[in-house]
Amino acid sequence: MTASTPYDGIWPILFAYFDAQGGLDRGAFERQIDAALTWGAPGIAALGLATEVGKLTDDERRRLIGWIAQRVRTAGRPVPWAITIHGETVSAQRELAHFAIGQGASWLIFQPPPLAATGRQPEAYYVDFFCEAMRDLAVPAGIQNAPEYLGVGLSPGRIGQLALRAPQFRVLKGETSSIRIRETVDALADCLGAQRPAVLNGRGGLELIENLEAGCAGLIVAPDTADHQHAVFRAWQRGDAELAMRRYAGVLPAIVFAMQSLDTLICYGKRIAALRMGMDLAQVHDRQPALQPTAFGLAMARRHAARLGPLRT
Repeated sequence: MTASTPYDGIWPILFAYFDAQGGLDRGAFERQIDAALTWGAPGIAALGLATEVGKLTDDERRRLIGWIAQRVRTAGRPVPWAITIHGETVSAQRELAHFAIGQGASWLIFQPPPLAATGRQPEAYYVDFFCEAMRDLAVPAGIQNAPEYLGVGLSPGRIGQLALRAPQFRVLKGETSSIRIRETVDALADCLGAQRPAVLNGRGGLELIENLEAGCAGLIVAPDTADHQHAVFRAWQRGDAELAMRRYAGVLPAIVFAMQSLDTLICYGKRIAALRMGMDLAQVHDRQPALQPTAFGLAMARRHAARLGPLRT
């Protein structure tokens, strides 16, 4: 079991919901926040891959940040919240980072610049990019290391170099197997010992137990199953491995269904979350390009939502 960190537990990363005209649906977006606060999420994250950040304009990203800040600030149970920072240049990322900090973000997760903007670069380029992007920030920072989804990423050794060079680097958001994440945990421990950054994995909760055994403080996953996954985490944290495995077995079919790909998660995971929040699927609209749901897929989404039960709001 890992030592306690400010990042422990299962953090839901919010979906972007859209209205019939293609604009952001504030009501549906905020229902996720209310649900997370109700079921006891340790924190909230947004603007990552599940939020379809690449489809959003800079103004829309700022609007979502503002909505989170307002909703959390007025909630009866305020929680820390993290924002993923997306942008083509260091200056663009730093501008969004300072905006998020000004709105009250607790910590930030930097993505590498998109391949379309920079082309493929050596790993040293991304280490330099992250060091400059998070330089002298007033809150802790992390990176999203997701080569399977973003096309580029850092090896465990390079992540260790980043940790040595950037004092603001306090948390890593991975998107990889438990075996690979353990290599990263070990590399950070070799560099910094007990002072290493906390490590969170993702991939929708696949290998949840194995990730915790590998040294992860928790996971960042989409809201559709985050509450059930947090119950698994709490059982594991208490040392009740049998209950953790039993609860994980119960939620795993829904995780596997949604995590066939990122497009599948956004199409069907978003709809499972909507159903669990009491929304009608006619209220859920996609911003193109997007995977289009099928009648069979929607029937499966309804089945999983019914098995998971209400996502309390």
